[in-house]
Amino acid sequence: MSRDDTAHGDTPNGYPRKPQIMGRQRVAQSRLFQIEALDLRFSNGEERQFERLTGADRGAVMIIAMPDPEHVLLIREYAAGFEDYVLTLPKGLVDPGEDIVTAANRELMEECGFGAHRIEPLVELSLAPNYMRHRMQVLMATDLYPKRLPGDEPEPLIVETHAIEELPALLMREDFHEARAIAALYIARDKLREEKRRSEMDLL
Repeated sequence: MSRDDTAHGDTPNGYPRKPQIMGRQRVAQSRLFQIEALDLRFSNGEERQFERLTGADRGAVMIIAMPDPEHVLLIREYAAGFEDYVLTLPKGLVDPGEDIVTAANRELMEECGFGAHRIEPLVELSLAPNYMRHRMQVLMATDLYPKRLPGDEPEPLIVETHAIEELPALLMREDFHEARAIAALYIARDKLREEKRRSEMDLL
């Protein structure tokens, strides 16, 4: 890289410098969301206005709850965005004062009627990062036990049990299409496969 490249805004690793925020303003706000406009100046001098969706930024969790090593719990809930019921993983916001493990166990009890003796963080996922900074912490819950807590859902959720190795069949369904849930399940499946492979290698 030449000195001229760095002078024009490139960092030593070759990536452009982050745009400078010249101004920001609230465009609209509802009970849950607000739309914010950002006036940006990029390292090459170009200026643009970007809009993004912001919220309380409390964090959220999505839970891969496994009643046994081969199956996962999915919930059927109404999705207002699609005006229809969808099949997805249990999830929810982190309440003030909670860590992600506590939040995941609470949401699992509220939505599926189970608690978990073991919960481990798996991966962090984002959704539409060009328009929002929402991050979802995905956790795997095992060693389940029956436990129901009251939740804020407007109607009881239907809980279904599916084999985690049958993800291709799930993808063929019209009601299973949430990208974060799909990514989380594939990551969990690959993790379980690797753990099984290592266990078998140790027995050799």
